[in-house]
Amino acid sequence: MTQVLLTIGSRGSPLALAQSKITRQLLAAKLNLSEAQAEQQLPIRTFTTSGDTLQDRCLVDAGGKGLFTKELELALATGEIDLAVHSMKDVPTQLPDGLRLAGMLPREDPREALIAGSVANISDLPKNPIIGTASVRRQAQILHLRPDAKIVLLRGNVGTRLRRLAEGKFDATFLALAGLNRLGQSDAASGIIETSQMLPSPAQGAVGLQIRDGDDKTFDMTQGICCQQTQIELTIERAFLTVLDGSCRTPIAALAQLSGFELSFTGEVYLPDGSQKWQRKIKQTLPKTAPLAALLPIAASLGETAGRSITDEAGDLVRFDKP
Repeated sequence: MTQVLLTIGSRGSPLALAQSKITRQLLAAKLNLSEAQAEQQLPIRTFTTSGDTLQDRCLVDAGGKGLFTKELELALATGEIDLAVHSMKDVPTQLPDGLRLAGMLPREDPREALIAGSVANISDLPKNPIIGTASVRRQAQILHLRPDAKIVLLRGNVGTRLRRLAEGKFDATFLALAGLNRLGQSDAASGIIETSQMLPSPAQGAVGLQIRDGDDKTFDMTQGICCQQTQIELTIERAFLTVLDGSCRTPIAALAQLSGFELSFTGEVYLPDGSQKWQRKIKQTLPKTAPLAALLPIAASLGETAGRSITDEAGDLVRFDKP
């Protein structure tokens, strides 16, 4: 009988499965397993989450936080799976008791992809463009750049959104370039939006590995495939999000980039209609000899400082706890 080393939990969408299979491939390479051995010893179980079943309304109207993670976390807590693979931008900043993040895979390209036929730039979209999105961040950013745009709800996985755009229901939509890259569909992008024009969601492009507290076996297995640079970058982004995000109705964008020991960070908060934006930029040289455990609190403090600076200035304007 084949020994199962660990069971991986994944949402059933094509992108989630692609990310889980990438995780399995990395683990298999570390453990010297063939593809056939990996499929048997590192099986993937799929789950339908609450967020997957919502197609007719915005996630914020259904509670927002944790809609793509709760079912996986329950399976993890009860021992059905040993490792949950998440898109980190879906993971709430407060984790359930008994669960922890073992780390993150190396981050993919965090930029936004414009899907708009032959149009490569936001400025070149037609007058009064109809933009399909369910993201409060993208809505605010689009309206900030193009106040003439009409925002229409567009939900579903990557394939669903591309199909509805092809049906001519919208002039454009935006997707995370990371997701298109992982699916091998980057050619669907008509343009790639630089982060200086449209900052991504906090943690966009990153895949997180969640385990049970005290599961040293799974933790040790994952450490050879986790990326410390990504963990540092996401620590500052998620700290910024924690300070600001009284609810998922808040349009928040953030991106940290670590080059050598130089950490740069930009964080933004918008009014939902895009009429006002608050931005903070930080640059910090990290200690060259400090271990990761010492660097993470430094990164978290920088994100918290940036977030508090915005809340001190904007006050109730950026608190959207109620509909």
